[in-house]
Parts: sequence; C-alpha cells; structure tokens
Amino acid sequence: MKFLTNEKLVISGAAGMIGSNMAQTAIMMGLSSNICLYDVYLPGLEGVVEELRHCSFPGVNITFTDKVEEAFKDAKYMVSSGGAPRKAGMTREDLLVGNAKIAEQLGKDIKTYCPDLKHCVIIFNPADITGLVTLVYSGLKPSQITTLAALDSTRLQSALAKHFGIAQDKVTTARTYGGHGEQMAVFASTAKIDGKPLTDIIGTPALTNEQWAQMKQDVIKGGAKIIELRGRSSFQSPSFVSIEMIGAAMGGQKFEWPAGCYVNNSQFQNVMMAMPSTIDATGVHYTDVKGTATEMADIEASYKHLQAMRDEVISLGVLPAVSEWKKYNPNL
Repeated sequence: MKFLTNEKLVISGAAGMIGSNMAQTAIMMGLSSNICLYDVYLPGLEGVVEELRHCSFPGVNITFTDKVEEAFKDAKYMVSSGGAPRKAGMTREDLLVGNAKIAEQLGKDIKTYCPDLKHCVIIFNPADITGLVTLVYSGLKPSQITTLAALDSTRLQSALAKHFGIAQDKVTTARTYGGHGEQMAVFASTAKIDGKPLTDIIGTPALTNEQWAQMKQDVIKGGAKIIELRGRSSFQSPSFVSIEMIGAAMGGQKFEWPAGCYVNNSQFQNVMMAMPSTIDATGVHYTDVKGTATEMADIEASYKHLQAMRDEVISLGVLPAVSEWKKYNPNL
C-alpha cells in the first residue's frame, strides 16, 4: 500500500466513534504508514485497534496508548476529537467551558511533547473556540491549526442537491462562513446549481424565498437533525472531512472547502472562523469574505457572536486576555 508519508499521524480521542472512523479513513486514504491512536479510555482504544487489525491493512504500523507523552512524541500531524460530544437538545455552544479546558491542555501538551507538529485539525465543539484555545497554548503558527467548519458547507451542498434532484457534485461552491454554530452565515451568492447561479433561482418557483429561508435553517441545525435521527451526534461526515483536511496538509489533494482558521485582519480580529480558504502542504491560507450586503451583515453578526464566546472563555480564565496572547504564543 502506498502512503503519502511515513511521518507520525496522531488521532486523539480515537476510542470514540469519530476518532475510530478517522483512523480507518486515514488508513484507507493512504495518509501515513505510521499512525498512533490516543485516548484516555484504554479498553475502548484497544478495541478500536483490534478492529483495525482485523481489517488486515497492508503496510501500516498502528500503535496506541493512553499516555499523552508517548502518543505525541515525534508527532508531525494530528487530528483531535478528544472532547465531550453533543447530546440531544444541546447546541455546540453548550459544550463551551468543559471542552475549552480540554483544548487548553491539548495546546500545552502539543507545546511540551510535539512542538515540531506541522498541522493539527480540531474537531471537538465548539470548534471555533477549542481551536482558538489550542492555538494560543500550543505555540504553533496560525497556518498550522484548522477546525472543522466545512461540514456546514457540505450540508448546504447536500440540501441544495436534494431539493433540485441532482447529483451532489453538480452543486458547486456552496459556502457557509463565520462560526460553526447557530450563528453561521449561509451564503447564496457563491453557489451554482449545475452551472447556474443560485441567486438567479431563489425567488422563483424552483426555489421560493420561503423554501430558501427554511433550507438555511435546516443547514444551521444539520447536526441537531442527525442527533434526532440517529440518537447520537454525527461521526461519519466529520471523520471523513477532517481526514481530507489533514491529508491536504500532509501533501495530498488540496482542501478547498471553508476551514476554520485564525483570522486577524481588517475584517475580523483574533477569532477562529470559517473563511474562503485552502489547505495544502504549507498550511491553511484564507482570503477575505465577499458577499451581498445581507450576507455581510450575517457574517458580521456571526463574528460578534464568536467574539462574545471568546470573551466569555477569557472571563472564565481559560484564555488569557487577547493582549497577553503573544506571551504564550509568539506567532500571534
């Protein structure tokens, strides 16, 4: 089996459904022959490794441990789903405090045990905050940490494809920006339906204004719908998309869905949010958001919501004041 690299890829939180699916997906995509699975729950972790071994994947060395210093040593790439999952009735923001503290420890562990890490993808919610906290404490460059925001855009693509009864890849550049939560900004101006601008279709019998408004709400609550249908939070889609992200950072195919990344420019300051972006072997790179007046108002509202969550975490002492971040991470 051919692999992109032999450098160490760590899957953190690997005993869970997302983590175990990430491990299998990473192997099937041929990302690395050197995969280490980490979780504090050792029996579940060992069970995951046994199942992967039963798959009889050729050429891959799968190691596992519940000791962070062993797992992170010499790691070059990492995907972390190691936080508490959403349950029925919960929003991503309901996980804020506990998972932010987990992210703080993750960042500190990266700085201590694998300061030469090349890229880290953060999955656990609220990812805009957990990614930001990890970045501050890890000492990594902003280009080296991304969060799973693309799932909102793939859900928009899926909803449009189902509505129009076309193959999903016939819906192109469907995009959501801003926060990965209830305040995300769902854009129409970027999307095309089999080559035709979505904005030319909205307001016609093919997609009425009322249908579009409902579709946006369905996309925003897409994760809650999975919980309603399956009785547990999403695991297949976040696993696949996150491994596509880390695969791009490892030198695979570029990832061009919106990624959550650290933004500090003339538009938005000191937040982690979904932007027009590309992940490749040099990290994540983003451009400014452009949209209609209504869309820009929506993303401004999303940005303010992210600022409020960030400031709440600061007030709780999990994050230092923004003015102090550079003391913890000179790259900020």
